[in-house]
Amino acid sequence: MSDLLERLAALPEDARAVLFTVLEGDDAGRKLLVVEGGETVGDGPAELAAHADAILRGGRNRLLELDGTRVFAEWYGPPPRLLVYGAVDTAEALCAAAKLLGWTTIVADARAKFATRERIPSADELIVAWPDETLAQVQPDHQTAVVVLTHDDKFDEPALLGALATEAFYLGALGSRRNQERRRERLLAAGVEEQELERISGPCGLDVGADTQHETALSILAEILAVRAGRGGGRLRESPRRIHAEAPS
Repeated sequence: MSDLLERLAALPEDARAVLFTVLEGDDAGRKLLVVEGGETVGDGPAELAAHADAILRGGRNRLLELDGTRVFAEWYGPPPRLLVYGAVDTAEALCAAAKLLGWTTIVADARAKFATRERIPSADELIVAWPDETLAQVQPDHQTAVVVLTHDDKFDEPALLGALATEAFYLGALGSRRNQERRRERLLAAGVEEQELERISGPCGLDVGADTQHETALSILAEILAVRAGRGGGRLRESPRRIHAEAPS
């Protein structure tokens, strides 16, 4: 147990891990720590490691039912990241809302006069770079949401093309339905498969009647949360499932 706790305490700030605790049966009380990348520590059943990737990607604690035995999976790692390309007013509203959730916020734009601390005070990081340079620096992973807010093909298309090549769990693009369809045709012409385009939420956000920039940010962030949790984002009173039930895998 001491080795497990020491390893858990020694995890770097950017590392992710899952601590499995068997709650019942012959192995009750046994623990297995699985660090992202495959390292395991502890005396818990080795087969628990096979469930680590799903927990790591889900980004939250879960109670598992495995062969009739309950196992608590405790998630450890840095907060999710929100990468916004396009330092417009909605970017600041998005960052301010995401900060309330404890997320790490990043805003990038090739236009230095827009990507300033005065305009985007809520961003944890500001990047002045073109989309390909931004994505190479940030390296979005399965705990990163990417939102493209620009309305310019020279920014939108490389940002979306580059983000599609990453493991970002959410990819949203602002814009009218007409612009979305035109962008879709351009991405198909650039060689993107139809199935891959389904990853792009465009227009991004839930249909809550958003009008202002802050309402739009709330709409987008709500969709991001729903996607991360594997939910549809509908009204809770119309859902047949328990409020805090896990989405089916």
